[in-house]
Amino acid sequence: MRVTFLGTGTSTGVPVIGCDCKTCRSTDEKDRRWRPSVYIQLNDGLSVLVDASPDLRAQALRFDVPRVDLILLTHSHADHVLGLDDVRIYNMRQGGVIPCYGDARTITDVRRMFAYVFDPKTPRGGGLPQLALWPVAGPFSVEHCTVIPIPLCHGTLPILGYRLGAFAYLTDCSEIPAVSWPLLRDLDVLVLDALRHRRHTTHFNMEGAVEAAERIGAQRTYFTHMAHDLPHAETCDGLPETICLAYDGLVCQVSEKTNETVLRDFATARL
Repeated sequence: MRVTFLGTGTSTGVPVIGCDCKTCRSTDEKDRRWRPSVYIQLNDGLSVLVDASPDLRAQALRFDVPRVDLILLTHSHADHVLGLDDVRIYNMRQGGVIPCYGDARTITDVRRMFAYVFDPKTPRGGGLPQLALWPVAGPFSVEHCTVIPIPLCHGTLPILGYRLGAFAYLTDCSEIPAVSWPLLRDLDVLVLDALRHRRHTTHFNMEGAVEAAERIGAQRTYFTHMAHDLPHAETCDGLPETICLAYDGLVCQVSEKTNETVLRDFATARL
């Protein structure tokens, strides 16, 4: 599978509005971060969008996102769902409804936040996204690839990460519950939340992210959801060899094969 990082910044994006810090003034393109999302193209041609950030339109134009067959939502915070309205162009071009998965709370929140979309009294037409909302209850298949939801803690809020093959995407987390560690074995690529150096109540800071990444032991770990506290080049220079900051537009190739033991271990997880 081919994974493209559409956005790697925190909820404010980088540069931050009105900020004059070194990172926000940087001319390094890797210091310019849209809100967090990844785009996964499976080997069979199916395209999966993980989260729909408010920057989706710009991301799709810049990084060539020609179609979206499936959407996975980690949670319902604004920086992860407000781009859902831009999905309507894919409905029109592809001629159909797009399935959208998340935990039960996220699905309920999306239905509330975009109430006009699901209200039968709203005039239909090309101006509305067409989404089929599905609550995630466990692993499910996307063609020949299995999607494994990974329970995470975003502060006190339970959310989901996702594993597809040997790739796992864990954004917006401050803790990985005990039931989730076995679901993260044998990864080629891990994407993990790392907000800043200082501690935070709802996100891993750099120290916590490095500790979690080393425990998981993926062949390669990319940090995402970074604030302007973390300049790209300087931060990467201080990280272990197998860990670095992701950046908008980064592309990596990952195996779609899933360790069958991981699927069996999901039986102990509770969403």
